[in-house]
Amino acid sequence: MPLRLPNNLPIYSFRLSNLQFVSKISSVSKSQGQIEKPGSLWFVKVVCTLCVRRKSSLKKVLVSDYLRNNLNPLTACSVIEHMISSLHNPGLAFGFLEYSKNMLNLVHSVETYSFVLRVFCQVGIHDLARQVIGLMRVDGLVPDSTVLGIVVMSFVDAGKFEAAKELVLEHNGVISWFVTNKLLSSWVRNNQVDEAVALFENILLRSRSYSPDVCAFNIVISGLCRTGEVDKAFKLFNQMRNFGCLPDSVTYNTLMNGFCRAGNVTKAHKLLNKVCMVDECSPNVVTYTSVISGYCKLSKMEEALVLFDDMIDRGIRPNTITFNVIIDGFGKIGNVSSVSTMYNKMLTFGCTPDVITFTSIINGHCRVGELHKALNVWDEMNRRNLYPNLYTFSILIHTLCKESRLNEARALLKQLKRRTDIVPEAFIYNPVIDGFCKAGNVDEANMIVKEMEEKRCKLDKLTFTILIIGHCMKGRMVEAIRLFDKMVLVGCVPDSVTVNSLVSRLLKAGMPKEAYQIRKAVLGVRVPQTDVLCSKKIDIPVAV
Repeated sequence: MPLRLPNNLPIYSFRLSNLQFVSKISSVSKSQGQIEKPGSLWFVKVVCTLCVRRKSSLKKVLVSDYLRNNLNPLTACSVIEHMISSLHNPGLAFGFLEYSKNMLNLVHSVETYSFVLRVFCQVGIHDLARQVIGLMRVDGLVPDSTVLGIVVMSFVDAGKFEAAKELVLEHNGVISWFVTNKLLSSWVRNNQVDEAVALFENILLRSRSYSPDVCAFNIVISGLCRTGEVDKAFKLFNQMRNFGCLPDSVTYNTLMNGFCRAGNVTKAHKLLNKVCMVDECSPNVVTYTSVISGYCKLSKMEEALVLFDDMIDRGIRPNTITFNVIIDGFGKIGNVSSVSTMYNKMLTFGCTPDVITFTSIINGHCRVGELHKALNVWDEMNRRNLYPNLYTFSILIHTLCKESRLNEARALLKQLKRRTDIVPEAFIYNPVIDGFCKAGNVDEANMIVKEMEEKRCKLDKLTFTILIIGHCMKGRMVEAIRLFDKMVLVGCVPDSVTVNSLVSRLLKAGMPKEAYQIRKAVLGVRVPQTDVLCSKKIDIPVAV
């Protein structure tokens, strides 16, 4: 039989740098007696030449008979290695592997298959790697746990989660827990928590050949907490001991953080008390900070301080994050005195304030109307070479606009424009645009919008509404209509405030037909040019 390589088989060509590891694998194979002696090198090159010129040479039956009589598993392995490492053509190697097995009835060794699998995974030929495993199965062979692990992890790294899952299910009990955990972790990182939970609970935990470790439980518990299913995560936590796994600090910290994010700080605090009584697991600064943060988000600052003092009494030193959440909590309720106290204590403990620290302090001063002190903190940040973040800008800009200090707010926007590391959002610009529109300076508002678009910041519903009303107030009705059309065109759905504001001003401007067209456009009805409207009789509320 002639060598019949599939016509649609891709011809893979790689630089030598992509296959440098092949020489290492080859040397290992040689040490295990898998490669023929140098005397047979001429035969290897002849076979490779025949395969490369398969359209002419290998169509002869005599050639196939010759190969069938002289080719053995060791020589075949050498041929495959030469095709990959010297010819840089893994696709050709696969074709020879398939041909020699199916047409020459050659039984390849496990080592040959393993070599090919390692190479294919290294260079990212996952489809062929899957077919190689299929060929092995036909021969009654199975890759060892190490090779299977390499294959599965390669599939996971390439984002081929479903194929990796199939391999785990097909070889359950052979693949190590380390490899399985990588698949679970990758699912969670890619927001496919349901798939991770289903595999873990429905397959792995029910398998007698799989022994989960605490890391596997932590991965799934973390995924459930991220999706807000904390009660389900807690249920899984209670099952850990049934599988011989003891929760560690990561388990407790993840659960407590999950409960706090769900607003159930009481349960998180109870879990913290439980950790303190467990000998094999001691709470750390992350444990305490998670619960303290939960109390601060609920503005329960007394409970947060009690827990803070308890942490110090236990010999656990707070870090910058601990102080940041407390300072932020006091700042949000306007307790600037306590903000100052915690800041000084932060310095006493040797913790370095960061941009989050100063942003929280600025927020506290702005909430109680101490804008001058907030600006002093802003200057202090600059002296320390700490670059304000998006929220630092937002807090000060909003406060300056409330105080009608538009030019200073505009100056901050110009600073923001020079920051290439920040991608701003519309809520930063809206108060300044609103201020200039109310002041009648629509041209400046339009300049700010242009800067937004240059920074690739999308206008939101509020931005469009502010601009539409601002142009109407200046009598620029055509521009207002154009803004409305642009709003609809970019997929920003106008609400009743936007529509009613524009329609009412169009009616006041004596433009009933345009007002009717706006109403029809909102309803998704195409308006014919010949439509006649007595819209002055329609009672339309006027937005204030």
